[in-house]
Amino acid sequence: MYQNLKYIRHIIWGSEKMKLIVGLGNPGKEFENTRHNIGFMIIDNYIYVKKINILDWQKKFNALYLQTNINGEKVIFLKPQTYMNLSGEAVKKFVDYFKINIDDILIISDDLDLKIGNFKLKSNGSSGGHNGLKSIANCIGTENYKRLKVGISKSSGIASKDYVIGKIFSSDFEIYKNLFNYLVDVIDDYLQLPFCDLMCKYNQKNR
Repeated sequence: MYQNLKYIRHIIWGSEKMKLIVGLGNPGKEFENTRHNIGFMIIDNYIYVKKINILDWQKKFNALYLQTNINGEKVIFLKPQTYMNLSGEAVKKFVDYFKINIDDILIISDDLDLKIGNFKLKSNGSSGGHNGLKSIANCIGTENYKRLKVGISKSSGIASKDYVIGKIFSSDFEIYKNLFNYLVDVIDDYLQLPFCDLMCKYNQKNR
C-alpha cells in the first residue's frame, strides 16, 4: 500500500523540486492566539490573503498540510500537530516522503529576542532555546535550515515558558495584523528570490 502511495505521489508531483513552509505552534483551542502559535497564524493569514482554498488542508503524519502551486512554484504548507517540542517529527516525515531538499525548507516561528512587530530571516543557526527549532534540528540532522523568526518580545514579569503559551495582548493585535499582511510579500519573495537576496532585502529593515 505504501509503495502504491509513493507511486501516486511521483505521478502527481513528478521529480520537480518543491518548497516546504512550516509554521510552528501547538494544536487545540486552548492555544489559539497564543504567542507560540505565531507560525500557525502567519500561514493561515497567507492562505487567506492569497485566497487559497482552505478545504485543501489534509492530515498526514500527525500534521495538517496543504499542497498548492504559487507562481509556478510547488509548495507544501505544514502545521505540525505534535505539540511544539516534537515538531521535528512531522517535518522529518514530510521531508522524507516528498523528497524535499533541506535547502527548500522555511520554518516560521516566534522569537523572544525580537521586539513585537519585528522579524528576522536566517539561513542557519542554533535553536536559541526554542524547543520547536531544537526538535527540527535533531530530527533532520542539521541546523542549516532557513527560518523566519517573528518577535514576541520578552516579559520580565512572566516566566518564559508561561509567556510563550500565553494569549497575545489585545493591545498588540493590530501590530501583528499589519505584520502578518507584510509577511505575505516576504513569503512571496521567498518563493522567487535566492535566500541571500531575501535577507538583504528585508533584514536591514528590522534593525
